[in-house]
Amino acid sequence: MEEGKPRWRRVLLKLSGEAFGASGQTFDVEAVRRIAHEVKSAHDLGVEVAVVVGGGNIVRGAMVSAAGIERSTADHMGMLATIVNALALQDALEKLGLETRLQSGITMQAVAEPFIRRRAIRHLEKGRVVIFGAGTGNPYFTTDTAAALRALEIRAEAILKATNIDGIYERDPRLDPTARRFRTLSHEEAFNRRLKIMDLTAFSLGMQYDLPIVVFDLSAPGNVRRVLMGEDIGTVVGGQA
Repeated sequence: MEEGKPRWRRVLLKLSGEAFGASGQTFDVEAVRRIAHEVKSAHDLGVEVAVVVGGGNIVRGAMVSAAGIERSTADHMGMLATIVNALALQDALEKLGLETRLQSGITMQAVAEPFIRRRAIRHLEKGRVVIFGAGTGNPYFTTDTAAALRALEIRAEAILKATNIDGIYERDPRLDPTARRFRTLSHEEAFNRRLKIMDLTAFSLGMQYDLPIVVFDLSAPGNVRRVLMGEDIGTVVGGQA
């Protein structure tokens, strides 16, 4: 039985595009539904939830650029891919009875609001789940950076970075089963160890403002709720660490 209250009042959940393409598919509707249930479990605790989604299951700007398309154009293609995932998540959440708002870093009034910081905060205060798509709206920035930036802008108390590994390890646990998982780390420790948690721009923002980042495994049902309730799930970087 759970006891106590969630350790954060407002969080930003960072989802990679790969989370939307489980089972080796480019896009997996069942995966989207599982993500929606995880978000609802956090919302049911009374936590205000914002979400930043990636689009790597559809297209990665860096990979498209490497294939010969101009980098700025390639990154905008990636931003559009995040909107596809964001719309799917919005639909799945609303089917669970949650109120949502989708805000985009690039203007597309037919499907999303523009990102307006005060409006996003007001939506959260009203109990709506806010989904941020199209990254920062600028090329050369990843959705990791968008997550850090939006988290600071909406005054989120932590970033929950969903992955397919149950935390941060000293070495890749898929290659070395004896690798040790870190329960907590300071930003400085993570930086000095060159641990690849988020891209450098995103991580620098988190370190500068001591924003906690929790890296955890999204594939285990209920893990978002467990993280919020303070169970020994994943790795906490910064903040209380």
